[in-house]
Amino acid sequence: MNESFPRPDGSAARAGFAAPAAALVTLPLALVAPLAHAEKADQQKPLNIEADNMSYDDLNQKNIFTGHVVATKGTIVIKADRVEVTQDPQGYQYATGTSTGNNLSYFRQKRDGVDDYIEGNAVRIDYDGKNDFTKLTTRAVVRRLQGLTKVQDEVRGSVITYDGQKDFYTASAGKDQAGPGNPSGRVRAMLAPRSGDAAPLNGSPATRAPSNSIQGSLQQ
Repeated sequence: MNESFPRPDGSAARAGFAAPAAALVTLPLALVAPLAHAEKADQQKPLNIEADNMSYDDLNQKNIFTGHVVATKGTIVIKADRVEVTQDPQGYQYATGTSTGNNLSYFRQKRDGVDDYIEGNAVRIDYDGKNDFTKLTTRAVVRRLQGLTKVQDEVRGSVITYDGQKDFYTASAGKDQAGPGNPSGRVRAMLAPRSGDAAPLNGSPATRAPSNSIQGSLQQ
């Protein structure tokens, strides 16, 4: 099984392949739960980062954090081996998390007004703070959680995007998803019925305000 960063509540965020219940290719998925966008207050919160090391690229106006990086911004959490942070002239922040080897980067964000979270893993995670848009690339998986533990929906693909403003997924196929029972690397999804419990993950294949600064707290 592939390794991944643990969830903040201590349980493991699985990166190994579990065959969900449906097979889909490049299918946009609108959440069918009651409408609730990403946490609105996140945009106004400071970005705090812990890492083993930090460097600053003045030419490109980029902060580079390496080694067990944990970045938080309100309910947003990004964990990765390396996180690069930039900020545009309007104060909006952008973060790119990457991981190597068997590790996968981790992302989580609360949905506004409900006890639901969007979390995911991928080799690379790009977060666009201006548009509240997250892109997960290579070996990507995104889950909708009820609370912090109960998986309601799960989507796997080569590239998955999550639009926090519109509460909308897209997922596309790729060779990195290829494996036994899925040689072409098709998108796979498990969608739980809204009137019942989540299905098991072992089925057959099938007004935004910019922040004023970047704040970092480093821990050796």
